[in-house]
Amino acid sequence: MNGSTGNEVAWYCVRTQTKREHIAAGHLRELEGIEVFCPRLRYRKATRRGTVWWVEPLFPGYLLAKFDRLEAERAVTFCQGVRGLVRFGPEIPTVPDAFVQSLREEIRGHVTPENEVLTLTPAIECGDEVEVAHGPLVGMRGVVVAIAPAVERVKILMEFLGQPHAVDMDLFSILLPRRPIP
Repeated sequence: MNGSTGNEVAWYCVRTQTKREHIAAGHLRELEGIEVFCPRLRYRKATRRGTVWWVEPLFPGYLLAKFDRLEAERAVTFCQGVRGLVRFGPEIPTVPDAFVQSLREEIRGHVTPENEVLTLTPAIECGDEVEVAHGPLVGMRGVVVAIAPAVERVKILMEFLGQPHAVDMDLFSILLPRRPIP
């Protein structure tokens, strides 16, 4: 982040009200001369009531907005859902254009510009070691031997009672292995 004198069109980090990032982004988009980037992640998560879809911001509590600070700072600051601009003492830093552009390029093709929602799908392969997250086998580990993506099921080879057993499980009832980001 760089310092800004406030007389240029630049990207700024905007603090939002808790869990109101998308509301703030919608209101900011209605203002003239303001470009908003507020990517969100959509994924399925196992809960007590079953598997549900969750949508969360990529940057919880923040969004990025591009505007001329001299002309629009007041309008942005008092926009519904906004708590203010990120500051370090008296300084309001800018976010480098290259950072926003590279982030947009990274998710391009996976989202639509209107909603900026990136749907995440579990990445699992045969041979992955997984752990059961809930149910009667919670805490047990096994190796994935088959995947049925259409029905979101996996077959896991687990050892119990001294014998290997293939167990059919819901994909969202297991903890997936962590993979390094390419």
